Order: sequence, then C-alpha cells, then structure tokens
Amino acid sequence: MQIQIAAVGKIKERYLKDAIEEYSKRLSRYCSLEITEVSDEKAAENLSLAEEEAVREREGERLLKQIRDDAYVITLDLQGKQLSSEQLAAQMEDLVLRGESRITFVIGGSLGLGKNVKKRSDYALSFSKMTFPHQLMRVILLEQVYRSFKIRKGEPYHK
Repeated sequence: MQIQIAAVGKIKERYLKDAIEEYSKRLSRYCSLEITEVSDEKAAENLSLAEEEAVREREGERLLKQIRDDAYVITLDLQGKQLSSEQLAAQMEDLVLRGESRITFVIGGSLGLGKNVKKRSDYALSFSKMTFPHQLMRVILLEQVYRSFKIRKGEPYHK
C-alpha cells in the first residue's frame, strides 16, 4: 500500500518534526509513505469571504498538482464523516480489498480546503468537530494511520 499525505504548509516546530519522523519510521513496516508539502498563502486576519475562498483555491491548485490520477483521495474536512479508529482500519482494509493501493490524505491550510479539492475527494473524513492546527493534524493523521495498520494486523497498540 502506498500512502501519501498532501498538506499545505511547512512544519517548523522541532517537536512536530520529531513526531512525524517517528510515525513515518513506524509506518515503514506497513506501507510506502510520502509526505508532500505545498506552500501556504499569506493571508491577513480580516479577509472577506471571497478572499478566503481565493486563498483556498490557490492552495487547492497546488495540492491537486501533487495528487496522482490513480489515487483514492481522502480529504480531512470538518464536514466529513467521523470514524472510530477501528472503523478507519476497516475502511482502509476495504480499500485494499477493492484494489485501491494508493491512498492520498489531503490536509488543507488554516482556512480549510477549496471547492476544487473537495470535488476531487473520494471520501471526506473528520477527526472531530473541534478545530486543530493543520500542522498538528499531520501528526494526528499519521498516528491514526499507524494505529489502523496495527489494528488490521491484530498487533497490540491501540488499547
């Protein structure tokens, strides 16, 4: 299985880089992992709705260029479906059984995802109704993908 994480923004904090590195190392036993970063748009605090949408669309165009045509795309979206860790593991197993060997998770920038990325999405996933920093979301996603592999293999970890 090939897992790609396409995300807006660079990780600057050392503690987040360390966590990403650790989960990337753990995941190397189970899959091929690629993390793709695209630059974020500089945006003032008081943008109009139209300006916010323009930022999401520009970031979205960068993200879409990183996604392969044959990828099954899972966007992280507040309006997406919330799953338990076991349900995510089952969904990933189902994807493999259906022949989907390339899965791309997409994490938007601080303003979220543009319409163009949402249209390309095969599945919208929400981790919570709460908002998380998009940099931290990368760590949370990697941990849950790792947990999914452990659950699917029946290996201890997830309890």
